[in-house]
Amino acid sequence: MINQSIPRLGFLLPLASVLIGLALLLADPIPLQSLRNNLFDQYQRWSPREQAALPVKIIDIDDESLARLGQWPWPRTRLAEMVDKLNNADAAAIGFDVVFSEADRTAPRAMADLWSLKGALRSELEALPDHDQLFAQSIKKAPVVLGFTVQRDLASSTAAQLPRPFRYIYTGPPPSRWLHPFQSAILARPEFANVARGNGALNFLPDSDGVIRRIPLLLQLAGNPVPTLDAEILRVAQGEQNYILKTQENGQGLSEIRIGKYRIPTTENGEVWLHYSPPNPSRYLPAWKLLAGKIPSEQLKGQMILIGSSAQGLMDLRFSPLGRILPGVEAHAQLLEQITSGHILQRPSWAKFAEILITLLGSLLIAWMAIRARALHAASITMAILSLVLLSGWYAFQAHALLLNTVTPALIFAATSIFGSLLHHWSSEREQRWIKQAFSRYVSPNRVSHLIEHPDSMALGGRRQECSFIFTDLADFTSLMESIDPAKAVVLLNDYLDQMIAIAFKHEGTLDRIVGDAVAIMFSAPMVQADHQARAFNCAMEMNTFANAYATALNAKGIQFGKTRIGIHSGEVIVGNFGGSTMFDYRALGDAVNTAARLESVNKHLGTHICLSEATLFGCPDAHVRPIARLVLKGKSQALQVFEPLTEDYLTCYAPLDAYCAAYQRMVKETDLSSVNYFSELALLYPHDPLVALHQQRLSKGERGDLIVMTEK
Repeated sequence: MINQSIPRLGFLLPLASVLIGLALLLADPIPLQSLRNNLFDQYQRWSPREQAALPVKIIDIDDESLARLGQWPWPRTRLAEMVDKLNNADAAAIGFDVVFSEADRTAPRAMADLWSLKGALRSELEALPDHDQLFAQSIKKAPVVLGFTVQRDLASSTAAQLPRPFRYIYTGPPPSRWLHPFQSAILARPEFANVARGNGALNFLPDSDGVIRRIPLLLQLAGNPVPTLDAEILRVAQGEQNYILKTQENGQGLSEIRIGKYRIPTTENGEVWLHYSPPNPSRYLPAWKLLAGKIPSEQLKGQMILIGSSAQGLMDLRFSPLGRILPGVEAHAQLLEQITSGHILQRPSWAKFAEILITLLGSLLIAWMAIRARALHAASITMAILSLVLLSGWYAFQAHALLLNTVTPALIFAATSIFGSLLHHWSSEREQRWIKQAFSRYVSPNRVSHLIEHPDSMALGGRRQECSFIFTDLADFTSLMESIDPAKAVVLLNDYLDQMIAIAFKHEGTLDRIVGDAVAIMFSAPMVQADHQARAFNCAMEMNTFANAYATALNAKGIQFGKTRIGIHSGEVIVGNFGGSTMFDYRALGDAVNTAARLESVNKHLGTHICLSEATLFGCPDAHVRPIARLVLKGKSQALQVFEPLTEDYLTCYAPLDAYCAAYQRMVKETDLSSVNYFSELALLYPHDPLVALHQQRLSKGERGDLIVMTEK
């Protein structure tokens, strides 16, 4: 009954992913906008706009022009000379990507004020022609479009001062409320703005990642539409006066702006999507060459001229979808090139509806197939739908210059497929999944498959089993937490634990528990391992090697990461599921577990890093060790022979094995008092050997034999 109801109820899971996806498509949050924009950028990188001979040129105030003619700003007389040369060459329009909001600081009167001149010299300077007047005269004679900037601060009277040598013709409701709103403006000086053929806003509206993907042709200033620099250049170049604004059929914003012969599709906000071309040096003409008369008039005649700067010091640099930084003036030029060529990217008003419909139909089909069909068939159909949708988006861009968002539907399809597949597997393999989820936390991953295939080999409930245990602990970790940022300490600890557990799984050990910085590993449970002692020993050695290397690397960086202490013991325990049906806790209980933990802890009293019991050593015939002592752990009555494995430190820090063992054998014989001298000599020769120091101190105090009774845990 339960198995039959699962698919019907479970269909809500993939259906929920569909509904969530549709809600996200409608809400269009910033993360989804970023995904969509990245897709559109990738289209442009695959297929940038083709180069063509178009009537757009940039007079570039580049680094070489600044080096030849002096730093910016230049005198207005020099700008007037540029305008005159362009006008004499019959340029169609001259647009300044500059705001002339202040008086010329190099004008004669300004110099007289700067130098505090008086008398005849001041009179002579004031008698010279004013630079701004000369510039205004040149502007008046030429088809010049000046730039201004708009701002979103408090409204000011500057908006009303903007000359309007144009008019708007609406084919539908006025779209002002759909335009990007601004409250104030920094205009060109009145003597310039009033004689110019056009005045346009210079502002870009980049996306959240700083990339310029769209440029507006109209903005809203103090409640009224105002044109941008590009719109004004197009209007002036054609000698037009009118902007014809067409709103969408549903009245929700703009759909098209007509300027003379150009019908320009826009977004509802009056923006045009840019399709960038690769870098084109012929687009730029250095300003110094224009002033030097080295640019033939044929290159300027009938051209829409933009005057701007590519100099890095002037900081007018922008990001493009092609992954390059370009001058802001080039973005204006690229838009004018697109409009004059008739090649304009569009995201049509029906795009979102089409994306929602495709997402709904495709997701429902994928969900049904994921639940009902075989996994291979469902995956094949999902891949086919994904490929079809993604290729359709690319085809729409390549063949029709349309921007359709296919990445969001593709992600929703993938999520739906995943949820449906999970449900399918859950309903058909519920018992196997339960075992895998339960034991993948404890058993080496390569053992999980065997447990699923042979569940009878794992007895739930307690059973007696001979096992081996490793306990590790990290010395001085509390001090490390106090000495560095706790968040950083946690990252280091997680890194350390991840590698330690990975080593345990490599040797097919079972993770018993993690307590803070301590790890407990057991072998031969739940699966019996005949060589569990050797596995535990080899695992502990590899853990020690890693822990030493990890600590050494961090210590070299000034991070005092402590040594790792390890205890290894084997014995009979009870292993199984403890806690009942409510809480599943698979672990081992018994004296062997406690003894292994005690052996780890006793390292700090002995000065060692690894303490190995005789019970574990019995199953490790190839192990290289030396005896530590017979320990009577606190709370115990029986002595336990323990050993120290010979690690890489042995050759550099420890006494030779034969010399140490000879001294140790004399110490075992309590009647042989010469062991004191032996250990004293070894302590002088090998002062960094912890066991030599331990026994030398014991024997010097009058203790005899190799029995050590621990008074602390």
